[in-house]
Amino acid sequence: MNAVIETGGKQYAVNEGTILYVEKLDVEAGKEVTFDKVLLANGKVGHPYVEGATVTGTVLKHGKNKKIIVFHYNPKKKFRKKQGHRQPYTKVEIKSINCK
Repeated sequence: MNAVIETGGKQYAVNEGTILYVEKLDVEAGKEVTFDKVLLANGKVGHPYVEGATVTGTVLKHGKNKKIIVFHYNPKKKFRKKQGHRQPYTKVEIKSINCK
């Protein structure tokens, strides 16, 4: 079975066994997480979500992505501003897709 879920303002196409890197979730590592915002499940399309469909997964770990550099400057004005950012993420493994 395949599904499309929404979490953290983004959409992900998943199958059972898929490993995802999503926006940080407030769940401890090793615990289960349930995604109830399912946009498509086993060929059923929701308006906007499929009724009664859930996707469950296990949180593997939390971490931060590689640093990205944000650099602003104005030409001819001697203005330079350099800033770094590391986005936190949660690594999730999809265990099951339930669709009624």
